[in-house]
Amino acid sequence: QVQLVESGGGLVQPGGSLRLSCAASGFSFSIYSMSWYRQAPGKERELVADISSGAGMTNYADSVKGRFAISRDNAKNTVYLQMNSLKPEDTAVYYCHLNRIKIDYWGQGTQVTVSS
Repeated sequence: QVQLVESGGGLVQPGGSLRLSCAASGFSFSIYSMSWYRQAPGKERELVADISSGAGMTNYADSVKGRFAISRDNAKNTVYLQMNSLKPEDTAVYYCHLNRIKIDYWGQGTQVTVSS
């Protein structure tokens, strides 16, 4: 079955960096686009970034453009989110997402807290 397991979250000071990883299994990873979403307390889940199957195309929310970078390693079935210049408003639970045959799959999420 499809499994998405995020890691790499934590507490970081404003201006710091974190790299999130999502290890995928149970499906043909290399042929699907993948996404990162986040959900802050009291807010709706929002798309942060997505990446095409071959990594040729990426898309970012305006709020993270120029600071975050999504990438993937199809040999390792892993998608990454490099987050730089973090701000307190980036604090959220970050989720890895797959849409496969019109079904949404989510990881368990990893908490990112940006605070001094």
